[in-house]
Amino acid sequence: MTDDLLIQPFFHAPTGTWSYVVSLGTDAVVIDPVLDFDHRSGRVSTGSARALLDHIATHGLQVHRILETHAHADHLSAAAFLRARTSATVAIGAGIRTVQAHFAEVFGMATDDDTLVHAFDQLLSDGEVIQAGRLRIEVVATPGHTADGLSYRIGDNVFIGDTLFAPDLGTARCDFPGGNIERLYASIQRLYALPDETVLWLCHDYPPAGRERRASVSVGESRRDNRMLDGDTTLEAFHAARSARDAGLPAPNLLYPSLQVNIRGGRLPAAGTDGRRYLFIPLQVEPPAEGL
Repeated sequence: MTDDLLIQPFFHAPTGTWSYVVSLGTDAVVIDPVLDFDHRSGRVSTGSARALLDHIATHGLQVHRILETHAHADHLSAAAFLRARTSATVAIGAGIRTVQAHFAEVFGMATDDDTLVHAFDQLLSDGEVIQAGRLRIEVVATPGHTADGLSYRIGDNVFIGDTLFAPDLGTARCDFPGGNIERLYASIQRLYALPDETVLWLCHDYPPAGRERRASVSVGESRRDNRMLDGDTTLEAFHAARSARDAGLPAPNLLYPSLQVNIRGGRLPAAGTDGRRYLFIPLQVEPPAEGL
């Protein structure tokens, strides 16, 4: 199968995000597509998603599935936009229900809101095998960064979401609601148990000055060189390092806009009575707050 497997990465520079179109012959899936959003102006656009559609059209591909590795907190998903143009189904991990329940409360939504209940066409669980035409995709649960984290294994390639970064950057953070250091450690051990030559395709890269951005790393390289969790790192050492690192990290710039859209499967909130759509930011007002 891997002889003619085509993996086309697309980099979204404003958010450091990798999206992928993976195809075998004319059968294809899209993984982690990005919607363009300028939070300063509130402008939403689709240039990055249209680049994926151009590739799909150029190669005559049929997109069977749009796969999310998790509900992203740093970019808006273009899943709904692509679904409308390809008729592909949108899938995410079954743990999304936990994420939706938490952020429904944050955003003042009912957990049985129709836009949440029917946000995704399919909820996936560890060990499932799904087909996209000739593409055979194994679902691997990799929670820890979030409760809904999934990886997708296609032959000798695994699309791992935020679980690991390039070796000089380390691993995903674990301080989001539903995040858990022990679970992330266990998820990474599952990846490290794969053959050395297995390719791990990243969801993000934030290259330091002088390094080219990279979309992938082999299991062997990450197990040998990952600065935060290599093959010899104990759970205790990782817990200490990850806890210290997370304590100093700010919230992602697009945390609230992203999650308002992404728990809805990439759909924007419905228009208000004035015909406009709104994203809002829940305020956390610290005392003393007199006069505010």
